[in-house]
Amino acid sequence: MAIPISRRRFITFVAAAAGLPLLLHQANAGVKLARWDGNSLGAPASIQLYHADGELARRAIAAALAELQRLEAIFSVYRADSPISALNRDGVLENAPDDFIALLERALFLAKISDGVYDPSVQPLWQLYFRHFTATRPDPAGPAPRQIAAARALVDWRRVELDAGRRRIAFSHPGMGLTLNGGAQGYITDRVVDVLRAHGFERMLVDMGEPRALSAKPDGSAWRIGIANPADPSRTVTTLEVVDKCVATSGGYGTLFDEAGAFTHLIDTRTGRTAPALLGVSVVADSGTIADGLSAAMLLAPVDERRRILSAAGGLRAIYVTPEGVVADVVANASA
Repeated sequence: MAIPISRRRFITFVAAAAGLPLLLHQANAGVKLARWDGNSLGAPASIQLYHADGELARRAIAAALAELQRLEAIFSVYRADSPISALNRDGVLENAPDDFIALLERALFLAKISDGVYDPSVQPLWQLYFRHFTATRPDPAGPAPRQIAAARALVDWRRVELDAGRRRIAFSHPGMGLTLNGGAQGYITDRVVDVLRAHGFERMLVDMGEPRALSAKPDGSAWRIGIANPADPSRTVTTLEVVDKCVATSGGYGTLFDEAGAFTHLIDTRTGRTAPALLGVSVVADSGTIADGLSAAMLLAPVDERRRILSAAGGLRAIYVTPEGVVADVVANASA
């Protein structure tokens, strides 16, 4: 079976240290690099920050991890006690957490400006593919067209009713489902950054599934982020130098439903079919909340709509890669 439920790492850190959960490395006189490695919503996660006080760095990272755990408890579709699971089970959620409302507002905005290319109500289609390929001896051709049509009938972001004032979220049609996985990791990255900043840190690279660089390194150099090869995510096809920006990447290769790689976790709700395995896109933006989700939209967007969606959603740049290298580089508000 080819389904790794957790996302595979799309972006690699060039010359990054690895090892114990929290490591301290000498950077230069009086400054050290503290690094934590773990997981966020099933994806590899890390924190790198420069400091002059190891104990302060430990306390800051502990506070950041507490924030990570709090947000995972809200957004995880794999936890039966999470608000998003309650919504998907009951069709309505009262007293929705502020973070849930904020991220859902962003998701619905992105769905609107992309004309539904990005749709957080895609969960029924995802569940269809998951159930199909985890069944005994699944048809390698995928779910039947009638099954896809039935699942598509339950997908429509306009049927997600959000009343922020009353803190209420509901579906207008039974059987609908929501996922914020295409957005939650970027949002969590931003919130973790906020916690670390509140503890006095500015020079850091925080990745809760999508890496965000704050300031430059102590020597003035940028953080270097390698974009993975879709055919072999342990290798890079290009490298970005990043300061005060986030880079979010989407690619069908992140989760493959079948051994042949014909069916992936990124689903085009307009057709019910999945995105190609060997194409990836990395979006550069000022924050993780902006970049994440937008990367999925950009991967599925028609070529002639890419720049419009990127600009409208607040992205700065979208870099498309295949195993052969960079195949397109879209810059917001730039002439064609």
